[in-house]
Amino acid sequence: MSYIANTETQRKEMLEACGIASMEALFSAIPEELRPRSFDLPAGKSELEVHRYLSELARRNYSHLVYFLGGGIYDHYIPSAVDALACRGEFYTSYTPYQPECSQGTLQAIYEYQSQICRLTGMDVSNASLYDGGSAMFEGCNMALDITGRRRIVMDSGINPVYRMMVRTYTANLSIELEEVPLVLGKCDRSNLFKALNEDTAAVILQNPNFFGVIDDHSDIVKYCSEKGILVIQSVYPIAMALLKTPGEIGVDIVTGEGQSLGLPLGFGGPYLGFMATTRKLVRKMPGRVVGRTIDREGRESFVLTLQAREQHIRREKATSNICTNQALCALRAHIYLSLVGRQGLKEIANLCLAKTAYAKERFRSIPGVEVVDCGPTFNEFVVRLPVNAAELIGRLIDHGIAPGIPMGRFYPAMNDCMLVAVTEKRTKFEIGRLAETVEAVLCQ
Repeated sequence: MSYIANTETQRKEMLEACGIASMEALFSAIPEELRPRSFDLPAGKSELEVHRYLSELARRNYSHLVYFLGGGIYDHYIPSAVDALACRGEFYTSYTPYQPECSQGTLQAIYEYQSQICRLTGMDVSNASLYDGGSAMFEGCNMALDITGRRRIVMDSGINPVYRMMVRTYTANLSIELEEVPLVLGKCDRSNLFKALNEDTAAVILQNPNFFGVIDDHSDIVKYCSEKGILVIQSVYPIAMALLKTPGEIGVDIVTGEGQSLGLPLGFGGPYLGFMATTRKLVRKMPGRVVGRTIDREGRESFVLTLQAREQHIRREKATSNICTNQALCALRAHIYLSLVGRQGLKEIANLCLAKTAYAKERFRSIPGVEVVDCGPTFNEFVVRLPVNAAELIGRLIDHGIAPGIPMGRFYPAMNDCMLVAVTEKRTKFEIGRLAETVEAVLCQ
């Protein structure tokens, strides 16, 4: 009883310190259907019981599904050597390499990863990685606000909805104005975008290919923004960069993206890899850490942490990020993957994605009542309009062993009859054909 009383007392003291009247008010920001029903938790289980329970849950998963899911996370093939090398004991610690004399291997791997991201994006400098594509986008916003001293960000609605939600979440308590510009036929609406820009706009955020899979040349937007002193942040799909104009070619200021497709497996949301690159003149405002190459006193090539913008390295008010060390292991996987496939291999993977997506479009066009939405050229994703609710059709195809795509109505309410389909190099002609045939069969039932 004394323990319970003490807990109640502490709870009241906590609520008073927060200026909140009750526990219900504490959770008011959470939708009622998502709030905990009770804090009366059952007794703990033994390790054996937990293992047995989790194994039973795992057996319920659809491990046999053929995936046509995308939306920022993709089912690409990962060479076996990525696991074999990344899991070696020499690498399998992600502690920050503060002491270069003990950490040359880790530092060199990070340096080479940075170099690969620069080649991939056409930018001058990359950092040593961030958490994921969405948090990298926010860090780009933060960077632009700091550089320009302005407080307004304009986002294209074709940006991944999850990333847009993350930017809004991260900035919810900051004095920042966010504006989204609606799409026109799946592409960035230049007219309304330019109207949304003013003297207080710090940056414009774009994505290529966008969430609809549409490829867009943003050169005109970059030119317009440059004349107005507005920075351009572009989120990119790294595999697509093997074929498309790089952000560096069109003059983008800050590049971000999700690196999961570079050797990281599908993992229920992570851990993933956010990459960021920028121009040389903006490097001192870039968050995270940067590894540099130098010469030691004996003239030997060596690697060291150079710019370190974390709050534990410099004065807190000058810090640009609190990014953690553990991202180095995800960056290592990307480095190994890119080293294995090489420049030509990456182009071959991208071309396979492009060709197989074109074949998938042909198969969908042959299905009565199904329309491939024409938004312009796409890379490895496209939108199809169905004669039924997309979420319901997807649920029915799951029972046939196929995860056919993402229901667009989840993010765009007016598109309940649309589905986003992604095709990677792993999908075979047979699997694509089976997808189309199963969709047609289910629609006819």
